Amino acid sequence: MKLGAFSISLSVKDLQASKAFYEKLGFSVFGGSEEMNYLIMKNEQTLIGLFHEMFEKNILTFNPGWDQDAKLVPGYDDVRKIQSELKSQGITLAQEADPNGEGPGSILFFDPDGNGILIDQHI
Repeated sequence: MKLGAFSISLSVKDLQASKAFYEKLGFSVFGGSEEMNYLIMKNEQTLIGLFHEMFEKNILTFNPGWDQDAKLVPGYDDVRKIQSELKSQGITLAQEADPNGEGPGSILFFDPDGNGILIDQHI
């Protein structure tokens, strides 16, 4: 299964404070905006999403079709293919993509410890 670019999406209380903190660790803004209440921060190949009031807990995020620079990866597994594979393995999905759709779509499920995993395809 090709899941694509990986990042951790952090639910933050203060977007500006979190941005300043991660900048001290060498991260810089790669995407998003403070006006939209989220920032994607990057340090080399490591991505961290900072999300203010968008969800309750931290989430592991994968982006099929993208590399760590948000560039298209040929031969990626579409989110609907990943969804089908997960369901065939007995994984319960909390959010599903339209199995007949095309292009962007996302699915959400939880690991045995309740950690959210988001497969979020943008292309």
